[in-house]
Amino acid sequence: MIPRYARKEMVDIWEPATKFKIWYEIEAHACDAQAALGVIPKANAEAVWKAKDVNFDVARIDEIEAVTKHDVIAFLTHLAEHIGSEDARFVHQGMTSSDVLDTTLNIQLVRAADILLKDMDRVLAALKKRAHEHKDTVRIGRSHGIHAEPTTMGLTFARFYAEMDRNRARLVNARAEIATGAISGAVGTFANIDPAVEEHVCAALGLKPEPISTQVIPRDRHAMFFATLGVIASSIENCALEIRHMQRTEVLEAEEFFSKGQKGSSAMPHKRNPVLTENLTGLARLVRMCVVPAMENVALWHERDISHSSVERGIAPDATITLDFALNRLAGVVENLVIYPENMLKNMNKFKGLVMSQRVLLALTQAGVSREDAYRLVQRNAMKVWEKGADFKTELLADPEVTAALSPTEIEEKFDLGYHTKHVDTIFKRVFGA
Repeated sequence: MIPRYARKEMVDIWEPATKFKIWYEIEAHACDAQAALGVIPKANAEAVWKAKDVNFDVARIDEIEAVTKHDVIAFLTHLAEHIGSEDARFVHQGMTSSDVLDTTLNIQLVRAADILLKDMDRVLAALKKRAHEHKDTVRIGRSHGIHAEPTTMGLTFARFYAEMDRNRARLVNARAEIATGAISGAVGTFANIDPAVEEHVCAALGLKPEPISTQVIPRDRHAMFFATLGVIASSIENCALEIRHMQRTEVLEAEEFFSKGQKGSSAMPHKRNPVLTENLTGLARLVRMCVVPAMENVALWHERDISHSSVERGIAPDATITLDFALNRLAGVVENLVIYPENMLKNMNKFKGLVMSQRVLLALTQAGVSREDAYRLVQRNAMKVWEKGADFKTELLADPEVTAALSPTEIEEKFDLGYHTKHVDTIFKRVFGA
């Protein structure tokens, strides 16, 4: 991933130096288990730990790999350069490359998930704060982009909170599903390595043993993990799209914070554009782009092929680094979002009471008018508002068929905004608890 959309903590997980350190730890813990079983001398296992504080030379490993054309062998050769050929001769005993590669990838994904969970906590905290801050800030709800009925800005934030909270639970499950390791040897039969080695290594590294591996850990786990990242990305876009709409000049109910010295356009000095949320929409596409390849990785030949390998070298860092950046950007947008309650009221009143049409419709049916006739009467007066800019309440009060069923006081009462917010507290309790 390009540095523009990357944060160091997540990038570090995918650095070659980090990967080689995990490879080393897997090999060293495996040697400990092999020694405990009497398969290799204890002294040789202990000697492997002499490299514990070594910063493995990435350039040197690349140099060896240029000859061996095999990354794990290149690493093992470099390890032997540090601890000596004699002590290194029992390293990787009974193991296959995928034991190291797959277990490492899962460790990296678990670490990435932990960062993403912290990121989501920041987003959730921001959404919750703004939801309570604007719990009773009335704005117009829209369906099909058209004015529907009143809602509140707090409910808008609350629904994004609930969605992201579900996503957090999904990521917790995805983390648990990916947190497995396999040290089962060629084709996964444990023919040349005791299952106890796998159990020991996994326990040492915070993983569970894969119940049944072939020569690889089953890729349905990874498909589920990346699918979860894709859903989270879509929820980021959902929130970003709402903010982009609110910042449109014709709406301007909220806008991204515009800092001192910031410029909106190279050509038009007046511009204040929703660049951060537009960026989030694009980043969400990048994360989702990784989902289908992850699903296609599930089907591998027999006990193993490496068609998944090149894919994962790209999508694992790209998806996690991009999502990490996006979550933090979204949190910042929500934390600093500038909200204009007065514009919300102005927009809601743009069509002079039209948004109260359902209340009048229901009142007419309660008064004994058939639903078909009630709908006709309300729509007839509503169209005058749409087409001529009339005042909805005034038109209703002047319609003899309407006033034959409803008194002026009853019509007036149907334009009370408080009617639409009376259950906001109930919804908030459902979302945030008592």
